[in-house]
Amino acid sequence: MIRIKGGNAEDFVLCLLDKGLFLFNKIIIDYLEEMMKKLSKSQFLQVSIMLFGLFFGAGNLIFPPLLGAGAADKTLIALLAFAITAVLFPVMGAIVVSKTEGLNNLSSRVGPSFAIVFTTAIYLSIGPGLGIPRAGSVPFEMAIAPYISETSNLVLLRGLYTLVFFAIALAIALKPSKLAQRVGKYLTPALLLLILIMFIKISLMPKDIGEAIGAYKTSPITEGFIQGYNTMDAVAALNFGFVISLTIRRFGIKDKKDVTNYTIKSGLLAGSVLFIVYALLASIGMFTSLHSQSANNGAEILANATRAGFGRLGLILLIAIFTLACLTTCVGLISSGGEYFSSLFNHKLSYRAWVYIWTIFSFIMANFGLNTLLEFSVPLLSAIYPVALLLIVMGMTHELIDYPSLAYKLSAYTAVILPILTVLTTSFGLNLGFVTDLLQGLPLYDQGLHWLLPSLIVLILSSFGGKLLKTRGKSLRQVEVKSR
Repeated sequence: MIRIKGGNAEDFVLCLLDKGLFLFNKIIIDYLEEMMKKLSKSQFLQVSIMLFGLFFGAGNLIFPPLLGAGAADKTLIALLAFAITAVLFPVMGAIVVSKTEGLNNLSSRVGPSFAIVFTTAIYLSIGPGLGIPRAGSVPFEMAIAPYISETSNLVLLRGLYTLVFFAIALAIALKPSKLAQRVGKYLTPALLLLILIMFIKISLMPKDIGEAIGAYKTSPITEGFIQGYNTMDAVAALNFGFVISLTIRRFGIKDKKDVTNYTIKSGLLAGSVLFIVYALLASIGMFTSLHSQSANNGAEILANATRAGFGRLGLILLIAIFTLACLTTCVGLISSGGEYFSSLFNHKLSYRAWVYIWTIFSFIMANFGLNTLLEFSVPLLSAIYPVALLLIVMGMTHELIDYPSLAYKLSAYTAVILPILTVLTTSFGLNLGFVTDLLQGLPLYDQGLHWLLPSLIVLILSSFGGKLLKTRGKSLRQVEVKSR
């Protein structure tokens, strides 16, 4: 209660005005301080390195050495093409999702039903449907299982390894506010340090660089592009972009433009680090290409190289690198899935509950059902990956071109239907008659990119058509107004 000396009404009014101005100034100052809040250098580095860590999983370790071994003397040009789909598109995907404040908002431009189905399919396939169980099992299968004696109980050892792996992932994912610190400040820097140590040691050894083989010999650009496409990071980016924007907001950045700007900057830094690491790993494959071109996968190339460079310690180094790489990706996938499904079902189940569900299910699948999951998840990913790339490009250029709704609908469904038809014929053996012949006659069919030209043609035509209809509609309305 305000007390006024002498009970003067004028003093009472002046006192109220003074109090009101004080409160008003405080509100304005607090608002401006909130708007002007910036990330510190440490926070920005944590976010950027965390984004790199979320991207960099087992596939990112395996593909570059295999590329270097196959491309050999053409590694540089193949690596640059690889970077388009393995670096540029993932970074663009994270930025687009941050700008639109969620994958659901981006896909809603196609339509509300499409948004729910597509977004849910992305989170399920790249999450517990494939990405998370594979992240738990791949380090064991690639870096540990080949060196275990035949008399050992492989199932038991895998179970123990994945139990510890998923327990650590669960502990980190349960506290999303600590995600940037734990992944960006500790786990990922440790991973980068180990990769650097491995590269320096191997680069000092005698180099045996051969000649490019297979598709790398005749078309290194196309083959590099496709290998980057196979990392599936552009799809993962549609999950991680939301995680990054939430992390930036948890540091106190509330303004949408600031969140987007920081996402762009952290994406560029993360992408730069990602490319450098790819270059290091591809160089390892190139340095040993004369003897490693018959390797089954990149893990075998890295295992042979680290064994030659470090002896028995090379095995420990490789286990640590694979485990850290997969752990950071796994945490990101669990966290993004928990956030999405919690909001999808109006928080009837909490974020923590979804994290437990995803982790436990993924642990079971990593040990008992991974092959079954692969039979369904890989075709699903093949069907949704093309439209993911298309939406990333449209999202990045939307402000420049202002695509009409018609363009989103027609081009997106073209990029979905063609891959689905291909999956039905190749993965499930269905004979679609003339449709199969039509698909096989499309350009780039053998490379799995037959959807590309039709989708671009539909996008261009529907963009012009949609804008033409919009302009014509405005003209007709103006004529009607004048006639009145």
